[in-house]
Order: sequence, then structure tokens, then C-alpha cells
Amino acid sequence: MSIKDLRGKNTAELRAELLALRREQFNLRMAAASGQPARPDQHGKVRKNIARVKTVLNELARSVRAGSKA
Repeated sequence: MSIKDLRGKNTAELRAELLALRREQFNLRMAAASGQPARPDQHGKVRKNIARVKTVLNELARSVRAGSKA
């Protein structure tokens, strides 16, 4: 998932993506706790993707706030 793809989505799509990523993160944690570890790089990738989505959501919120002040 690239940042360009995320910037092309609207707020509702980004929130849905964030929810899906958090579910995936939860499932990875539960798999690790039950002794079925996934590929070790998956945890970091999901965390970084969550951060990307949250960054774009924050950018959109800031642009809306800045637009309403002008």
C-alpha cells in the first residue's frame, strides 16, 4: 500500500482501511499468543500501514480545518 493510493481515497474509505488493518493486527497478535506465529515481518508492515492511513486522515482533517478558517 503506497501513500499515493491512500491520498486518492476519501475519509470513509480510509476509516474502513484503518479498521481492516487494526483487525489484521489483532489477528496477528492472537496467532502469536496461541503459538502459531505468522511471518515475523507482518507485524511491522501492518503497523507502518496503520501509521500511513492515520497520517493521511490527519492531513485531510487539517486541510478541512484550514479551509474553514479561511
